[in-house]
Formats: sequence, C-alpha cells, structure tokens
Amino acid sequence: MSLVLKEVSKTFAGKLAVDHISLALEKPGVFGLLGTNGAGKTTTIRMLLGIIKKDSGEITWKGKEVDRKNVNFGYLPEERGVYPKTKIVDQLMYFAELKGMNKQEAKKSIAYWAKELKVEEYLLMPAEKLSKGNQQKIQFMTAVIHNPELVVLDEPFSGLDPVNTEILKNIIINLVKQGKYIIMSAHQMATIEEFCSDILILNRGKTVLQGNLKQIKETYPASRVEIDVDTDITSYIKEMNLEIENEVDGKYQIKISNEEVAHELIHTLITKGIKVEKFEIKKPTLNDIFIEKVGE
Repeated sequence: MSLVLKEVSKTFAGKLAVDHISLALEKPGVFGLLGTNGAGKTTTIRMLLGIIKKDSGEITWKGKEVDRKNVNFGYLPEERGVYPKTKIVDQLMYFAELKGMNKQEAKKSIAYWAKELKVEEYLLMPAEKLSKGNQQKIQFMTAVIHNPELVVLDEPFSGLDPVNTEILKNIIINLVKQGKYIIMSAHQMATIEEFCSDILILNRGKTVLQGNLKQIKETYPASRVEIDVDTDITSYIKEMNLEIENEVDGKYQIKISNEEVAHELIHTLITKGIKVEKFEIKKPTLNDIFIEKVGE
C-alpha cells in the first residue's frame, strides 16, 4: 500500500470543504477521484500533494507522512499555466530544474517526451503560438518530466482532439505498465470507466460512493438494452410501455426495469420475424451512477 488518506478534513472560512475522506492506492494503476464542481476534489488533491495543509487526519506515502520535500509526485492541474511569451523548451527546462534535475537529465527527458507527445516542432516557439491542445500536452510534460512515482491528472483530456486524446491515453497506459500510481479526476465518465478500477465520488466534501467500479456496477440491475435492427420497431416498444432513450439508423437504446423485460422484447421481435443484428443488456454506466449519487 503506497498512498493512504485516513479521515482527512479541511475547512475554509468555517465551511467544511473536505469531510473525513479516506482512500488507499494499494497497487500501480489509475484511481478515479470524482465529484461535481466544488465537491472537494481539488482541495483533496492539493492536500495529498502537500500544497495545502490538512486540518486533521493522516496522509502517507509508503508509510511516511506526505511532505513536499520527501515525495516525488507529478501534478497536472485543471487550471492551465504555461507562460505565453516564453519558449516551450525554456519553460520545460525551468520546471525540470525546479524538480531537481540537472540540465543534461532535463534535456534528455524533454527530447523523450516531446517525441512521445509529438510536439518536437514546437519546442522553440513561445507558448502563445501553440493551440490549446498542444499547450495541454506541454503542461502534461511538466507533470511527468522528472519521472514521478505518483502522478495526479486533473481533467487531462480537456482541449484535446480525438487524435491527441489517443496519444495521451496510450502514454497513461504505458505509465501504469511502468508501475506508476495515477490519480485521475475528470468529468468524462467514459474515460474514467476506461482507465479506473477503483473510484471515489465526492459530494459537498463527503464520500458518497467508493470502491471497485466493477463490483459497484454489479450491485445495480440492468437499466437498458441496445438493439440493432433493419426495421422500425417503435410500435413494439411502445406496446410494452418501454422508453426509447435514443434511436439512430435502427440502433435503439431502450430503458428497462429488469432483464426479464429485455428478454420479453427480444422474444417478441423474433416471433414477428424481425432480424436482430445486435442485442445487448447493459448495466448502468458510471455516468448513470454518478448522476444518481450527486444529481440532486
């Protein structure tokens, strides 16, 4: 067990921003820290990084109290912070030296990450000449340039197009293969589902759901069925008093109360001689679960 938070709390101006949060990263991988705006995610992140002090509780890394002087963490904040008038390579060198790297180590790391993130052509440009997405990749470099053991990524895919999103996803996968611990906070629930085995959802500073995502989803009944057909089946769905959530070119997403309803529907369609290309009963998505827990 490497990163542990036990009963951690923080108050600002009399308001409890984080209320007795506990979590543990027991092995390398990606941990999802979720919540609405103002739920306490950023405050939690800043405490575990040693940026701000907790009021109570315990935060340890490999059994030792977290201190900015004795931990090797990387942080990509939600607030972007590149210097617009400064050359990219100079900014990266500055951040690398702040992390204790010498110039030779820093140059080698900059060259490596620039190639991985496909930003080599921008290194001699001022940041203001770069697109939002490329600035985002530069800021990601500042978080990993010093080879940290734990990396905290707050909205890492914000501003990235699909091509650059895929590049960054592959890099995160490789970081996990290298034994890195990653905490990811994001509003794209599909991304969290793709990467995270364990999650914690905050609401108004309190933990409202925590645990292994797969096990959490197994506690929920099936909530929808996806059907792909070459015939309009709207009338059959309405006859069964079911709700169509979405339909595009014969691909139906239908809300159900239980699996028996779904089986009854497929039986009806087959009996009517309708060719079914796809039939899939689905559990609630993380997005569904998130809305249930904090939507009020």
